[in-house]
Amino acid sequence: MARCLAAVLIAVSLAAHAESAAQLRLAGTLTLGEGDLPYGAGMPASHRLALVLFAFRDTAWKPSRILEAARAAAPLLAQCGVRLARAELRELEGGEPELRDLFTPVARQLLRRLQPAKPAVFFVRDTRNRPAFEGEAFGRGNTRTRPELAGTVWLTEKSRDLPVALAHELAHLLMDSGEHPDEPGNLMYEDTAPGNTRLSPQQCEQMRENGTANGWLQPVRE
Repeated sequence: MARCLAAVLIAVSLAAHAESAAQLRLAGTLTLGEGDLPYGAGMPASHRLALVLFAFRDTAWKPSRILEAARAAAPLLAQCGVRLARAELRELEGGEPELRDLFTPVARQLLRRLQPAKPAVFFVRDTRNRPAFEGEAFGRGNTRTRPELAGTVWLTEKSRDLPVALAHELAHLLMDSGEHPDEPGNLMYEDTAPGNTRLSPQQCEQMRENGTANGWLQPVRE
């Protein structure tokens, strides 16, 4: 009887430990407000963008790197009159190990559990989607069979030139387009690099129009 009781207690303890380990927790929040995010455009902002950022504490992503990328990406969006007005980083702990990688079925599960405001940006360890990309943006047009992902951006630890990569994927999302123009120097050129930062008037118009229609940009009311 004593051995049976001990076995039961051990089983209960292990089950409780497993449940605790799988519990997804908010470990901390860091916020950049409008005063922390440079605008720098030569024209008044016509639209505001607020972002929620997510990263797991046990990955290589450091809060300082993520927040600095948001600061540096803000002026790239400003050339279209889009002011990055808020970036809130939410650090996560716990949960299943597979939540740290981008994989569509798992991403759906994570989004159901978090129910984040959108647009939301996830800084993940890697991707298990194929073909594999360093970053992916999910607008309305490419999520008809996976609507839960709409309004999200995912960047892996392999992302190069992070501020440019972040602005590039956000522009994909806001324009609701996966197009990569064959124009070196353009932010949407396939290769994200420090020299590829410009957006055309047509791209800016598409960003403002579709971003507003999808509810991810808010027009500035005078």
